Amino acid sequence: MKRIAIGVGKNENIIQACHIFKEKHPKTDVILIYSDEDLIKAVLDKKIDAVIRGSLPASNIISKLKEQYPTLSRATYVNNGETEFLLTPVGIDEGNSVEDRFRMTMNCVDFLKQVDKTPKIAILAEGRKDDFGRDSIVSNSIKESRKLTKLIEENTDEDVTNYHILIEKAIQDKCNIIIAPNGRVGNIIFRTMVLLNSWPSYGAVTFGMDRVYIDTSRDQSIEGYIRSLILAEELIEQ
Repeated sequence: MKRIAIGVGKNENIIQACHIFKEKHPKTDVILIYSDEDLIKAVLDKKIDAVIRGSLPASNIISKLKEQYPTLSRATYVNNGETEFLLTPVGIDEGNSVEDRFRMTMNCVDFLKQVDKTPKIAILAEGRKDDFGRDSIVSNSIKESRKLTKLIEENTDEDVTNYHILIEKAIQDKCNIIIAPNGRVGNIIFRTMVLLNSWPSYGAVTFGMDRVYIDTSRDQSIEGYIRSLILAEELIEQ
């Protein structure tokens, strides 16, 4: 029997999600975790196949996990049946350098190839191409997006395009890896798409560790937590 541990915080949608999931997946054991410390222990417990943050707060858990896995990063998996992509960085303190975002991009590439999908990468910036020079922050973001695009082109054979601020064009073009300019922008994109506009998210796949760990929002719906449980179960079988 597969074993999935999941964190229970203030959002009780997680408990209802677990009940619904168990009805359809009786051969998977779901273990409820009520503290950060116990969730971290579950991640390191080889007897547990996958761990989901659920509705426990992220900051302490992620900082503790990074002590064990220093290159840890996350990418939110969104799939509405027609549009499917990984979005990263999404942590507000993640992806602040070109080098960090390059590593995150390669993690997403490797993950998609493991699940037999062909990566198509979109790089984003905080302005259009012709906005360069209007503002120093915007110009720096555009410069970094160009640098990251070139770095990917020089070191891989992957399909990559710099869409600058035009995320709508990247989604229309069916890009399945979307690289935000930094984690703050990525977090806002996630909240706008998933929490405000109800795009179906399965949680964030975590890279840089040898365990299945799905990061989730504390504000997710019952259906969102069910999707995270489904994703965790699928990743166990990979």
